[in-house]
Amino acid sequence: MRIRQALAVGLVTLAPALTGCLTHIRTVPKTRPAEVVMSTTLDQLLSEVDTRFNAIQTLNASVEIVASEGGARQGQIKEYPTFSGFILLRKPEDLNVLLRLPVLGSLALDMVSDGKTWKLWIPRQQKAMIGTGDTPDSSQHGLESLRPKVIFDSLLVRGLGPDQVVDLTQDSRIIPDPKDKKQLVEEPDYEITILEPPQGNTAHTLRVIHIGRATLLPYQQDIYDQNGHVVTQAFYSNYQTFGDIQFPMRIEIRRPQDQYGLTITITKLTLNQKLEDDQFQLKFPEGVPVKTMN
Repeated sequence: MRIRQALAVGLVTLAPALTGCLTHIRTVPKTRPAEVVMSTTLDQLLSEVDTRFNAIQTLNASVEIVASEGGARQGQIKEYPTFSGFILLRKPEDLNVLLRLPVLGSLALDMVSDGKTWKLWIPRQQKAMIGTGDTPDSSQHGLESLRPKVIFDSLLVRGLGPDQVVDLTQDSRIIPDPKDKKQLVEEPDYEITILEPPQGNTAHTLRVIHIGRATLLPYQQDIYDQNGHVVTQAFYSNYQTFGDIQFPMRIEIRRPQDQYGLTITITKLTLNQKLEDDQFQLKFPEGVPVKTMN
């Protein structure tokens, strides 16, 4: 018994010395709580999402777009030069994306869609394509798999659809401190999960809208496929006010399954301007072979 007591006393005595030799302290950025944290109800959050979505009928944006391909699967990311151009959007589902080549300023691509069919023209490659599907086939990867619906769905955050189910949870995110680059800020958020109408005891997730509680504005939207995979992640920042509408001037789109990304920086934005039908039409040059895609 005395030997055990002596051993215990010895270990207690040695502990500070041993831990002092074995531990290592490293500096990490300090994290402080957000200065402004607003609270609201699920009904109010849904109402504000609907209000922002319904307030925009057309969108005319001058943009700069940086595209990238690759990721962890390839072990590298390939980033393309910045393209300038514009994006036109008209509800219910009309979209036109026109981009120009860096330096040269000539047409890089023109893509239009009415929500049911889409057309794509790439002059330098003399490539003309048409399609009806939103999902590319398995042979297409990277930017080849880009479809207009990805851009349309990322530009606007829709609210709750008919018969859809909604759930609200709360979490937080860590973001850089705008006042001190050496610090981080922990901002609480609301996460609105929108599910399909239940089939028996099951319902799969359609979208998750992440709303920061410092502004009560969406900062991220996750869109899921029928198999429960995240197919699109859109990140929103640099909100500006246009009349009564707050709109993000930077939208980052990630497609983890297709291994590509787009960063859209809006340099000029006009909302609810009348747009004509011919602004969403695309005619291919005569004699160019047209490839039909999914």
